[in-house]
Amino acid sequence: MFKQKSNLLLASAMAAAVAGASFAGTKPTQEVIEARQETQIWTTYALSPYLRANDLKVSVHEGKATLTGKVAEDVNKDLARQIALGVDGIKAVENKIEVVPDYKAPAQSADRSYGEVVDDASITSAVKSKLMWSRHADGLSANVATRRGKVELTGTASSMEAKDAAGKLAMNTRGVHTVNNQLVLETGKPGAVAKTEGTDMTDGWITTKVKSTYMYSSNVNGSDIAVSTNAGVVTLTGKMDNGAERALAIELARNVKGVKSVDSSSLTM
Repeated sequence: MFKQKSNLLLASAMAAAVAGASFAGTKPTQEVIEARQETQIWTTYALSPYLRANDLKVSVHEGKATLTGKVAEDVNKDLARQIALGVDGIKAVENKIEVVPDYKAPAQSADRSYGEVVDDASITSAVKSKLMWSRHADGLSANVATRRGKVELTGTASSMEAKDAAGKLAMNTRGVHTVNNQLVLETGKPGAVAKTEGTDMTDGWITTKVKSTYMYSSNVNGSDIAVSTNAGVVTLTGKMDNGAERALAIELARNVKGVKSVDSSSLTM
């Protein structure tokens, strides 16, 4: 039986058991296999934004997974079943999860859940990457910390423009709720002037970073935009939902290091 609060201990114990079995050159016991299956199912629940808030429990015996707990909708109960069936070795699922229309998830604890920790780490990585390939990267020395979707930027910026750009890039990252921009201006720092034009970057690198910026963005549908680059000139092609999305797509492309200009004539609404 797995509970959220004990996941790290159980995962560590299971890893040790598996490592021990592998070291001995023997096949894992049925108990280890079932513990591994329970961990895989529970971890997927913890990562799912639709299931993580629910107090779901999993037990596995001889290829049969038993699910218990409460959810607010039938679709979430079915999702839990499908996830369990997708785990290697699970042949049947006894779904005892109750559907309670007015169900309220347990109160959020001071400690982040496993899923929240993973989400925050992903956000931090995305924001750091966007800042690294920003045209203002040479004027930033930024630290990024995320907790439950709230990003805090600390460090220094060579100009207000660089500081504001960092805040916008963070805010437009998927999963970010708020940004606390604590970057301090340090205009006298040697070598801190941002290289906004003429940076020698390959066209392929620029195209990749523009596409990645769109992929991480919460306000631009990158799958609707084709990106190509020639001699530092980025051409955007596609159809946007509205003028705000189009303007943001152009701004995000211009922000990438090495971009000399953006041709958005084929980016329509």
